[in-house]
Amino acid sequence: MLLALLLTTYALYMIAGFVIGFPVRGLVNQLGQLTFWIALFAMSALALNLQWGYTGLFNIGIVGFMATGVYVTAILSKPVYGTGTSAAQVGGLGLPLSVGIVGGVLAAGLLGFLAALPALRLRADYLAIVTIALSEIVRFALLSNTLSEGTVGGYTLGLGGGNGLILDFTDPLEALIRALSLPFDLVTGQDGFLWTEIYIGIIVNGISVFTPGNPKSVIDTFAYAAVLLLILGGFYVLLRRTGNSPFGRVLKAIREDEDVTNALGKNTNQFKIKSFVVGCALMGLIGILWFGTQGSVTPNTFRPRITFYIWIALIIGGAGSNTGSVMGGAIFAAFLFQGPRYAKNVIETVLGEPSAPSSFAQAVAPILSADIVPFFLYTVDNMRQLQLVLMGVVLIVLMHRRPDGLLGHRKEIASSVPLDRPASNKSLASDGGETDE
Repeated sequence: MLLALLLTTYALYMIAGFVIGFPVRGLVNQLGQLTFWIALFAMSALALNLQWGYTGLFNIGIVGFMATGVYVTAILSKPVYGTGTSAAQVGGLGLPLSVGIVGGVLAAGLLGFLAALPALRLRADYLAIVTIALSEIVRFALLSNTLSEGTVGGYTLGLGGGNGLILDFTDPLEALIRALSLPFDLVTGQDGFLWTEIYIGIIVNGISVFTPGNPKSVIDTFAYAAVLLLILGGFYVLLRRTGNSPFGRVLKAIREDEDVTNALGKNTNQFKIKSFVVGCALMGLIGILWFGTQGSVTPNTFRPRITFYIWIALIIGGAGSNTGSVMGGAIFAAFLFQGPRYAKNVIETVLGEPSAPSSFAQAVAPILSADIVPFFLYTVDNMRQLQLVLMGVVLIVLMHRRPDGLLGHRKEIASSVPLDRPASNKSLASDGGETDE
């Protein structure tokens, strides 16, 4: 079902690209960007599913942990001030990007741990208030002039204030390719990255036949999207195994009734802290993968709307379902996040880019005379602004029609081993005979 959905989505985007008149280069780049967004929102929904779908922890401060991951990675991996940074920019510690990513993930997990100690004593709405407040505290700390620049141990470091930070460290795609080629290096004793460059060169030359000009940007988009899909697969396997493990079954028991789980001898606070910390660490990693390739980052990028985007993706697929989380992320990315922009372009292309009314009053007035064309054109022209309205409508419909999401009403596995009586024993039992059990 998930594969059919993805194939249908890609087919619709290809058709939309042909209608708009994209060249081959534009179509290929469009599919690469779509894959990028699908992978990111699917990973985000999976991380949130660990907290809400498995444990019942209402975290609406997701974007704060993403920001922590990105900024700590930047501080660790940016060049030392004066060796490669602009005079108007603060520097970093100059550490390898792999160290920066690990540091960013650990920092997001540590922030989750510090938040969990007092916050997880609260439940439901109160926990939600604490997490969103923490997210805003992080954002305002990043905006602070006090923390924008300073000298620590002889290094000029800082968060950049409202101007943000330029992410002038090693290209994340190159670092990921090097990491993926490392096993090849260890097995063969050769430079796996060199061979990877050769293969990419062959692909670039092949694609350049169909995409005039420099195809490197298209290749980079697809290569990074492919790497994100691999990481998404890792997320899925990790969370699926977690959910089927004894640890995961305790988390689900906490979600259903924490008092009963506590009465059965489980330290529910420890389980909730572990679930919350792991989820926050994964959110920090997602923030690094999401924003670490954009060249720069500013505090106002991390407004609460990103958190609500991820919640909508999870609700669409169904909380508690890993497959549903991936499906919800794909549907949200394709039809609610990127879809309105492509729909606007397709409609304007088909209609020949007609002129729309400049105000809402001019669009609504002709409706009294049964002329809905101006209102339709006004709606199409403001499709991007109405995107949040569309998301709200979808959310309301889901809450009424499918509150458990598209893959809701799942049956949980009660045991990791089959509990059915063997066939021979069943027949003996039905005849009233004794069994060997």
